[in-house]
Amino acid sequence: MEFLSDLQAQLSTAYELLAAGWGVQLLWGIAWTLAVTMVSMLIGAALGSLVAAAKLSHRGGLRFIGESYTTVFRGEPELLIIYLFYYGGTQVLTGVARSTGSIGSTDILNMPSFLGGVLAVGIISGAYQAEVFRGSFLAIHRGELEAARAYGMSAWLRFRLVIMPQVLRLAVPGLGNVWQLTIKDSALISVTGVAELMLTANKAARSTHHSLLFYTLAGILYLVMTSVSTPIFEKAERYTSRSFLRPK
Repeated sequence: MEFLSDLQAQLSTAYELLAAGWGVQLLWGIAWTLAVTMVSMLIGAALGSLVAAAKLSHRGGLRFIGESYTTVFRGEPELLIIYLFYYGGTQVLTGVARSTGSIGSTDILNMPSFLGGVLAVGIISGAYQAEVFRGSFLAIHRGELEAARAYGMSAWLRFRLVIMPQVLRLAVPGLGNVWQLTIKDSALISVTGVAELMLTANKAARSTHHSLLFYTLAGILYLVMTSVSTPIFEKAERYTSRSFLRPK
């Protein structure tokens, strides 16, 4: 009975705190987390495509650049990369602005929090997406590409009708994994001041002194986001595979 009384008291406290405004703040935190994740994935997709093409190139210089990119940004701690982009970007912007006379010698031009965060997370995501795209391309049966050449398809037509649909179909499961990683990496940009879910939960915990409650809620909400995204990527995988024959 004492346990039930304590549980009821905890639930009552949680309801009061969420109703007092922290519930809305957590919802905004989820919105910012999803915004950071989606923009970072788009940046990563653009960079990953270019890096994958470089790694598949016959030119040694391009392969070296592609290998260096994935090695560096998959090997370094994500938080370090975020620090470099945010605080390093602030230093670079300040130096450029001072050299052009846009600001005074004692002023500082800060890197925008959201921009610095999504660039850092996007570049990290791009390193992983590059490997997904590269592996998907290598999984395409060589006979299909040879048949496309035999039909006289141009390089652009082969890319649009043969390579791109196959790469997308094969890459979707891997991109689902990268999405999950990017959601988790988005929590790290709380150090830049973006009011995503982790920063909001941290503020709530410090303000109310109910750390266990708000960090537990944050964990549950992250789990909900990653769990909901799983069937979405499964549906996308079925959609991209709809035109390909499957063995019975």
